Amino acid sequence: MPSVSPSYLYTFIAMLAVGSLLVFSFMAYVNATRFSSETKQLKNLMDYVAARSTELVTLALTTNETAQSCLQMPVTIGSRQYWLQLQNDSENVWIEGGFGDTALEGTGLRIYLPKEANATGYYVGGYGAAYLSCVFSFGVPQLRLENLNEGS
Repeated sequence: MPSVSPSYLYTFIAMLAVGSLLVFSFMAYVNATRFSSETKQLKNLMDYVAARSTELVTLALTTNETAQSCLQMPVTIGSRQYWLQLQNDSENVWIEGGFGDTALEGTGLRIYLPKEANATGYYVGGYGAAYLSCVFSFGVPQLRLENLNEGS
Protein backbone atom coordinates (compact mmCIF):
# COMPACT_ATOMS: atom_id res chain seq x y z
CA MET A 1 0.00 0.00 0.00
CA PRO A 2 1.55 3.31 -1.04
CA SER A 3 2.00 5.95 1.64
CA VAL A 4 1.22 9.64 1.25
CA SER A 5 4.31 11.59 0.44
CA PRO A 6 5.24 14.13 3.17
CA SER A 7 5.51 16.88 0.56
CA TYR A 8 1.81 16.46 -0.34
CA LEU A 9 0.89 16.62 3.32
CA TYR A 10 2.96 19.79 3.86
CA THR A 11 1.40 21.38 0.76
CA PHE A 12 -2.09 20.59 2.03
CA ILE A 13 -1.33 22.11 5.46
CA ALA A 14 0.15 25.24 3.85
CA MET A 15 -2.91 25.66 1.60
CA LEU A 16 -5.17 25.21 4.60
CA ALA A 17 -3.26 27.91 6.52
CA VAL A 18 -3.33 30.37 3.58
CA GLY A 19 -7.05 29.72 3.02
CA SER A 20 -7.77 30.32 6.70
CA LEU A 21 -5.81 33.58 6.64
CA LEU A 22 -7.78 34.74 3.59
CA VAL A 23 -11.14 33.88 5.17
CA PHE A 24 -10.28 35.64 8.44
CA SER A 25 -8.95 38.72 6.64
CA PHE A 26 -12.16 39.00 4.57
CA MET A 27 -14.24 38.60 7.75
CA ALA A 28 -12.26 41.40 9.41
CA TYR A 29 -12.75 43.62 6.34
CA VAL A 30 -16.52 43.01 6.32
CA ASN A 31 -16.77 43.79 10.04
CA ALA A 32 -14.79 47.01 9.62
CA THR A 33 -16.99 48.06 6.70
CA ARG A 34 -20.16 47.28 8.67
CA PHE A 35 -18.94 49.25 11.70
CA SER A 36 -18.06 52.22 9.48
CA SER A 37 -21.51 52.12 7.90
CA GLU A 38 -23.27 51.92 11.27
CA THR A 39 -21.22 54.82 12.62
CA LYS A 40 -22.12 56.90 9.56
CA GLN A 41 -25.82 56.12 10.05
CA LEU A 42 -25.59 57.13 13.72
CA LYS A 43 -23.89 60.40 12.77
CA ASN A 44 -26.61 61.13 10.20
CA LEU A 45 -29.27 60.46 12.84
CA MET A 46 -27.48 62.79 15.25
CA ASP A 47 -27.33 65.48 12.54
CA TYR A 48 -31.10 65.10 12.08
CA VAL A 49 -31.80 65.48 15.81
CA ALA A 50 -29.39 68.43 16.02
CA ALA A 51 -31.16 70.19 13.14
CA ARG A 52 -34.57 69.67 14.71
CA SER A 53 -33.25 70.84 18.09
CA THR A 54 -31.88 74.02 16.54
CA GLU A 55 -35.24 74.64 14.85
CA LEU A 56 -37.09 74.24 18.15
CA VAL A 57 -34.72 76.54 20.03
CA THR A 58 -35.04 79.20 17.33
CA LEU A 59 -38.83 78.86 17.33
CA ALA A 60 -39.02 79.09 21.14
CA LEU A 61 -36.76 82.16 21.15
CA THR A 62 -38.76 84.02 18.50
CA THR A 63 -42.26 83.18 19.74
CA ASN A 64 -41.73 82.84 23.51
CA GLU A 65 -43.84 79.67 23.33
CA THR A 66 -43.23 75.98 23.86
CA ALA A 67 -42.04 74.19 20.73
CA GLN A 68 -42.16 70.43 20.47
CA SER A 69 -41.57 67.73 17.92
CA CYS A 70 -41.87 63.95 17.65
CA LEU A 71 -39.08 62.33 15.65
CA GLN A 72 -39.45 58.89 14.13
CA MET A 73 -36.30 56.97 14.96
CA PRO A 74 -35.05 53.60 13.78
CA VAL A 75 -35.34 50.72 16.24
CA THR A 76 -31.69 49.76 15.74
CA ILE A 77 -28.83 50.81 13.52
CA GLY A 78 -27.77 47.70 11.68
CA SER A 79 -28.23 45.14 14.40
CA ARG A 80 -26.96 47.35 17.20
CA GLN A 81 -28.75 49.25 19.95
CA TYR A 82 -27.93 52.97 20.09
CA TRP A 83 -28.52 55.98 22.33
CA LEU A 84 -28.55 59.78 22.05
CA GLN A 85 -28.04 62.26 24.87
CA LEU A 86 -28.42 66.05 25.09
CA GLN A 87 -25.95 67.85 27.34
CA ASN A 88 -24.56 71.31 27.95
CA ASP A 89 -21.98 73.16 29.95
CA SER A 90 -21.56 76.89 30.53
CA GLU A 91 -20.47 77.50 26.92
CA ASN A 92 -21.78 74.76 24.62
CA VAL A 93 -24.75 72.53 23.90
CA TRP A 94 -24.21 69.19 22.21
CA ILE A 95 -25.71 65.85 21.28
CA GLU A 96 -23.71 62.76 22.12
CA GLY A 97 -24.39 59.35 20.68
CA GLY A 98 -23.10 55.83 20.80
CA PHE A 99 -23.86 52.16 20.58
CA GLY A 100 -25.18 50.04 23.42
CA ASP A 101 -28.10 50.41 25.78
CA THR A 102 -26.44 52.75 28.28
CA ALA A 103 -25.44 56.37 27.67
CA LEU A 104 -21.72 56.83 28.28
CA GLU A 105 -19.90 60.15 28.32
CA GLY A 106 -16.87 60.83 26.16
CA THR A 107 -17.82 58.57 23.27
CA GLY A 108 -16.25 60.77 20.62
CA LEU A 109 -19.47 61.12 18.60
CA ARG A 110 -20.55 64.61 19.50
CA ILE A 111 -22.37 67.33 17.53
CA TYR A 112 -22.51 70.86 18.86
CA LEU A 113 -25.63 72.98 18.52
CA PRO A 114 -25.24 76.61 17.50
CA LYS A 115 -27.65 78.07 20.06
CA GLU A 116 -27.23 78.60 23.79
CA ALA A 117 -29.66 76.49 25.82
CA ASN A 118 -30.01 74.27 28.85
CA ALA A 119 -30.17 70.78 27.41
CA THR A 120 -31.12 67.57 29.19
CA GLY A 121 -32.44 64.14 28.41
CA TYR A 122 -31.58 61.03 26.50
CA TYR A 123 -33.09 58.63 24.01
CA VAL A 124 -32.42 54.90 23.75
CA GLY A 125 -33.21 53.32 20.39
CA GLY A 126 -35.92 50.72 20.19
CA TYR A 127 -38.35 52.36 22.60
CA GLY A 128 -40.62 54.41 20.35
CA ALA A 129 -40.29 57.86 18.86
CA ALA A 130 -38.04 60.58 20.23
CA TYR A 131 -39.76 63.60 21.78
CA LEU A 132 -38.03 66.98 21.64
CA SER A 133 -39.40 69.97 23.48
CA CYS A 134 -38.11 73.47 24.06
CA VAL A 135 -39.51 75.99 26.55
CA PHE A 136 -38.23 79.53 26.93
CA SER A 137 -37.99 80.16 30.66
CA PHE A 138 -35.65 82.01 33.01
CA GLY A 139 -34.23 83.83 29.99
CA VAL A 140 -32.77 80.66 28.46
CA PRO A 141 -34.31 77.98 26.23
CA GLN A 142 -34.80 74.67 28.04
CA LEU A 143 -34.28 71.86 25.50
CA ARG A 144 -35.32 68.31 26.45
CA LEU A 145 -34.99 64.96 24.67
CA GLU A 146 -36.82 61.82 25.80
CA ASN A 147 -38.51 58.64 24.66
CA LEU A 148 -42.08 59.41 23.68
CA ASN A 149 -43.57 56.54 25.69
CA GLU A 150 -41.75 57.83 28.79
CA GLY A 151 -42.58 61.50 28.16
CA SER A 152 -44.49 63.72 30.51
